[in-house]
Amino acid sequence: MLKTESITLWIYFPLLLWAFPASGGGSDGGAPSREVWCVAKNNAEDAALQSAVEWACSVGGADCGAIQGGGACFDPSSVQNTASYAFNDYFRKHDISDENCNFGNNAAITSLNPSYGNCKFPSR
Repeated sequence: MLKTESITLWIYFPLLLWAFPASGGGSDGGAPSREVWCVAKNNAEDAALQSAVEWACSVGGADCGAIQGGGACFDPSSVQNTASYAFNDYFRKHDISDENCNFGNNAAITSLNPSYGNCKFPSR
């Protein structure tokens, strides 16, 4: 039963986001806009996340200054938080799409703001 409910949720969730956007019309001709972020999946392995962070912060061109020592998002105890910040920065610099928030199937788009403490995640 749980498997069917999970499948149903994944089928209808994107429709709900489309039908009920987080914010009103934008400056793009009145189309609804919503804030979204790209974050690391909770079930991703630390080694895979670390590898993806290294790629995003180098070849990917993400600005990872905030997750370096002394940065507002520096959190050496959480690869999850570090990866989420790097993934989101990469995501914002490229087309906002599922393809640009994948990182080896270790990331997902969310409408829940992942900011914490002094670490603020910019949205689209």
